[in-house]
Formats: sequence, C-alpha cells, structure tokens
Amino acid sequence: MKVIYIISIFLYSILIKLASPFNLKARQISKGRGKVFAELKAKIKHDRPIIWVHCASLGEFEQGRPIIEAIKNEYPQYQILLTFFSPSGYEIRKDYTLADYICYLPADTKNNAEKLIGLVQPELVFFVKYEFWYNYITELKKRNIPLFLVSAIFRENQLFFKNSLWGKWYRQMLFGFDHFFVQDEQSVLLLGKIGVHNVTKAGDTRFDRVAEIARSGKNISLVENFKGTDQLVVAGSTWKPDEELLIQYIQTHPGTKFIIAPHETKKANIDRLMILLKNTAICYSQATNETIINKQVLIIDTIGLLSAIYKYADLAYIGGGFGVGIHNTLEAAVFGMPIVFGPNYLKFQEATSMVNLGIAYPISDYNSLQTILEDLLTDTKKMDSISRECINFTNQNLGATGFILNKVFNKS
Repeated sequence: MKVIYIISIFLYSILIKLASPFNLKARQISKGRGKVFAELKAKIKHDRPIIWVHCASLGEFEQGRPIIEAIKNEYPQYQILLTFFSPSGYEIRKDYTLADYICYLPADTKNNAEKLIGLVQPELVFFVKYEFWYNYITELKKRNIPLFLVSAIFRENQLFFKNSLWGKWYRQMLFGFDHFFVQDEQSVLLLGKIGVHNVTKAGDTRFDRVAEIARSGKNISLVENFKGTDQLVVAGSTWKPDEELLIQYIQTHPGTKFIIAPHETKKANIDRLMILLKNTAICYSQATNETIINKQVLIIDTIGLLSAIYKYADLAYIGGGFGVGIHNTLEAAVFGMPIVFGPNYLKFQEATSMVNLGIAYPISDYNSLQTILEDLLTDTKKMDSISRECINFTNQNLGATGFILNKVFNKS
C-alpha cells in the first residue's frame, strides 16, 4: 500500500508539471512548490520557536486562522509557518500578516518531508480538518514533534473506517497524531471504534472567526443606502445555477432588493449577470449614492466585502449547493437571519444543524426557492424568531479556539 501511495504522489506531481502550461492552478502549484525550500532557507530564523499550521485551502484557513491569531495574541514568543496545498488558499492569503512564513506544501515525499521539517524545526504542528499526508506525519512522529488535527470531522464512508487493505493502511496515519480536536460526537464515536481514543469534541473554530468578524465588521455606507428601508437578500458566493434561480425570482419580485456576490468575479461573469439583469442592476465598483437610486440589484464585483455585507441582510442565500457543496454559512448566521441554499449541504455539519433547528432552508428548484422566500419575507414574527435562534446557535458554539489551545499548552 505504501508503494502505491508513493507512486500516486509521484504521478500527481508529474501531471501537475505537464498541465502547468495549460492550466493556471497547475502552474501556480508547480511554480509555488518549486521555490519553497530556497525561500524558506533564505528567510527562516530560529531565534524564536516555530509553530507550523497547515491548511488545504481557503476554507480550512478560516478554521486555522483563529488558532494563529490566538497564538500571536497569547503566545507571542512563537513564529508561525503557514502552508497551503491549494492555490485558492495560498494566492489569496500569501500576504497574511500574522504568519511569519507562508508557502505551498511540497509534495508528500519522504525527501520533502525530511527536508521541510528539518529546515523549519517546528515545536508544534496543527493540521486543519482533513489533512492526512503519510510522509509528513511519519517524519513528525519520528522526531517527536507534537501534531494536532483541529476542527476535524470524520464520516463513516471515509477510508479510515474501511476494512480493505487500503483502508487499514490509511488508518495507520491516524496514530501519528498526538490529539484530535473534532467538531462532533459522531467523530468521537467513529474514531473510538477503530481504537483511536486521543480525541476531544471541541467544536469548529470558524464560529470564533465569524464572531470576531461580526464584532469588528466595518460599516459600508453605500450598502446601507442601497438597502434603505427595503427588505434585502444577500446572495453570497453564488454560481451559475444559483444565479439562474435568483434572477428568475428577482424579475418577478421588484419590491425586494438583492445583493449578489458571485464566487467568480472575472469580467466575463460579471458582464453575464449584468446582461441578464438588464437595467435593474449596478456593479459595486461603479456605484455611488446617486447611481444606486431605483436599482434593485447590487453586484459585488470585488473580493473581501461579503462577510461585512451580510449584516445588512434580512435573509441570506449561500451559493454552491447545486455544485460540490455550499460555501460558508456561518458568516451570515452570526448576524442572525434565515439562510437558504441548494441541496448539496449534507457534508457540512453546521448547515445540517441549522436545517434541523429550522433556521436554514435547503431548496431543490425554483418553486421551492420562491415558496421559501415568499413565506419568510412576508412573516415578520417568523423572521424575528429565526434571528434569535440563529444568534443563539452561533453563541452556543463559540470557544473552540481557546479550548484547543488550553489543552495543547496544558492550561487545562
């Protein structure tokens, strides 16, 4: 099994290099990995101990970020190395100021693991949520460097819980971790069944992150003026299938205002939306307090605003549910409002919990979207009740970051 794993990592690295002339993400990975060791060797200093935090992509970074920020605040003697597997994480957060060193994770080979860990010499390591790399885990264990998995979630259909040869081999990686901080009780039970007991239910650190965003969120006067006294639906991280349904609703409900923040902000996609919405819409980059008058839709054609915009919403629509899965629901939930999304949400613990509590609503087609929006937006008492429940839900899930660090640094 180990040989198959080594071959698969090798083949993946070759494919990335072959695809790099034709594919931007492959090119970014190939180029980024190629300069990791030279840049670290030139920059890294060992005058203070280093903690290594690894995130697959941007979503996992939002779970790792509270850990990094709490360490910087409570344990400033540490430096932080932040690594990413995906360009969608690295390229957006490569200038994150609270990490001392930021780079791609080199391919998981024995040589790379020995080289990176030998160069960095981390005192502690945090992997976030789903990251399992055999050679890195093996090398950390060999050097007795504590390794923690945070905001983890396990499901019965994962390889760890299969009795196949591949599953049994893959399961061995779990024994390289010093402790697992998981999101739910189901993960504790699943790990216990295969003999992994160094597990604590700590929750999801993203709750701490979105609470901080809500506390420090900036005011956006243009959005406030656009909303005025009207009801406002904020549709965040939308994809084409989401937008087709929303636009159909917008065209038949002129009394409700919408802000659409598409996942893809390239000009071609923004132009497509503008053509479909005709003269009812305006782009944020072109909007002024004068030009938003009589506009029903504001299209956010820039990044970095969405989390602050949610506070102006009466209802949030979260995109991605007609694709591989929904985007971040917690950024909206923290402000207390009903949340609507497409059918592919079951992999997301927080979304499932909110549906079960009756504060989030999955849809499958236009008819279900129309029914839910019309029902919610016309029932003030129901909206107020959901708002209270939503805020209670987020408040009850705060504190994972502090709990984890207290355990790691033996404060509790």
